[in-house]
Amino acid sequence: MRNLVGLLSILWAVALAPAVAAELPIFDAHIHFSHDAADQIPVKEAVSILRKAGLKGALVSSSNDAGTQKLYEAAPDLIVPELRPYRTRGEISSWVRDPTVIDYLEARLKRYKYVGIGEFHLYGADAELAVPRRMVELAKQFDLMLHAHSDADAVDRLFAQWPQARILWAHSGFDQPEKVRAMLRKHKNLWGDLGFRTDHASGGKVDAEWRKAFEEFPDRFMVGTDTFTPERWYFIGEHANWSREWLQDLPPALAERIAWKNGEAVIKAAFDRKR
Repeated sequence: MRNLVGLLSILWAVALAPAVAAELPIFDAHIHFSHDAADQIPVKEAVSILRKAGLKGALVSSSNDAGTQKLYEAAPDLIVPELRPYRTRGEISSWVRDPTVIDYLEARLKRYKYVGIGEFHLYGADAELAVPRRMVELAKQFDLMLHAHSDADAVDRLFAQWPQARILWAHSGFDQPEKVRAMLRKHKNLWGDLGFRTDHASGGKVDAEWRKAFEEFPDRFMVGTDTFTPERWYFIGEHANWSREWLQDLPPALAERIAWKNGEAVIKAAFDRKR
């Protein structure tokens, strides 16, 4: 019954979502298709939702990796896979002290190709623990981006371990725009996804401080939905259209960069070189 209700909800969302293929394309830099979502949403319908939303690409991770691999197999032109350290959603806080996570990462990296490792949750001095440090070594070995749901302290520590790292800062750290700008000035290989943030725009207008950030760093931001629960899949189309609405308040060239060009240049191009 649960699966049936979930499927009906998805079909209803797809039916109601407007056709947006002719509108501004979106590269969504923060999609999860974890085990709970995969249990409720058939792969074919999940891909349909992404295409109906007018997505040009989607950076996908999942707990466990099976959901990501299923989506990638179904739509390799659309899905860019990254490897999440979690085998279940419940490992968000425990993974940093669990050495079996490294065994899992090493096994998956030998079997499949990815553009990055993440999204992972990591804060402050926990970045110095043995498991995260080994994860960074693996990212360096396989030339992978790190997708970090972290505070600025942890981001600094990751770069200290690997100065040439490429880090996608999930939710831009949930930090204030002026602090995000300071971090982007400090680290040239740091990008911010805007997943699950709403403070940068309201009523179709871009916040003044965020506008300064976007204008100073036009190549360093991407939009993202963050489908951290199955229910969030129902709003991918709605979120894409909301992003289009506030992006219209920016100059067209800048709007295109944030909407899809940065994701294509930084994420999809890196993965295409691996295929």
